Amino acid sequence: MNIDARLADRTVFVTGADGFVGSHLTDRLVAAGANVHIFVRATSSGELKNIRHHSEELTIHRGDLRDPHSVKEALSALKGHDNSLIFHLAAQAHVGESWERPYETVDTNVTGTLNLLQAVVDLDLDIAKFDTAGTSEEYGNVKEEMADKHEFEEDGRVLLSERSPVNPTSVYATSKLAADFLTMNYHDAYGLPTVTTRMFNNYGPRQNPRYITGTIITQALERDIVELGNLQPKRDLCYVGDGVRGHLHVALEGTPGEQYVYGYGENISMRDWTNLILDVGAEEDYWKRPEIVQEDARYRPGDSDVEELLVGFEKLHEETGWEPQVDWRDGVRRTIDWYANNKDAWYGRVDWR
Repeated sequence: MNIDARLADRTVFVTGADGFVGSHLTDRLVAAGANVHIFVRATSSGELKNIRHHSEELTIHRGDLRDPHSVKEALSALKGHDNSLIFHLAAQAHVGESWERPYETVDTNVTGTLNLLQAVVDLDLDIAKFDTAGTSEEYGNVKEEMADKHEFEEDGRVLLSERSPVNPTSVYATSKLAADFLTMNYHDAYGLPTVTTRMFNNYGPRQNPRYITGTIITQALERDIVELGNLQPKRDLCYVGDGVRGHLHVALEGTPGEQYVYGYGENISMRDWTNLILDVGAEEDYWKRPEIVQEDARYRPGDSDVEELLVGFEKLHEETGWEPQVDWRDGVRRTIDWYANNKDAWYGRVDWR
């Protein structure tokens, strides 16, 4: 599939465009020659940290997802543009912070999604696809009474797909599941060409350093210990460039009303992931091997941690040809390089100082 040719001159609207995944998606859209509209939160300062270099090539709409008036005002720019694409990536996306800021998390992730969907209906927009970004966290842990509904690998690992039961274990995961269902509700009720995408743990350049990969790298760059929480859980980690390609494949080739999940297709314990990052960084002379220290304060509350996540992305591959292209070592190397050379972009945002 020639993605760039299908994006050239096409009107695309992106929420969360200055965030981690959103900024990489915006890079790709601009490079392809799309007519890119972005929706950013109206703030007095700090706007467009990640995509400021594209500011002359974007139509910028300022507002707040939680405010239906500003959402509708922004989306009205799509009237008269046929076959537009909407990528809804904006969210309060940190699991730990969802416990600290539960009301903001639900308001942003649930009400924000509702405001977007209702505005599309009220404005009667002609859109080709509305892609709501979900999360692998929606699956949670396997409940004993639902085990027979799951698929398992020969080695006993649970394989998660579009058919797998959901069991969210955090405010964040529950809010994203609600957004997924709202997105499907508007397909069923109004015929909107909506899809939902559950990306398994993305990592890469520009990610907030409070996420696991960034917190390992930033600590290793600055000191001789790396303080972390629970290292037993397993995650399926997908490089951000592959994640962006997944969104584009779904938007251009996916079937309205359907859900698509994707990731690397292999999982790794957080202890092994930490060791992989520290090994690659030492091999590339970014640091001498730091010591790993576990801190109780960094564990998720109660029994809310998810034990293991592993994706089966056969549906997306069969329908669109998507598959990951960046292996873990290469992705980690690129990510370390970005943090090492962009300290001003993350130093004030870490949670370990």
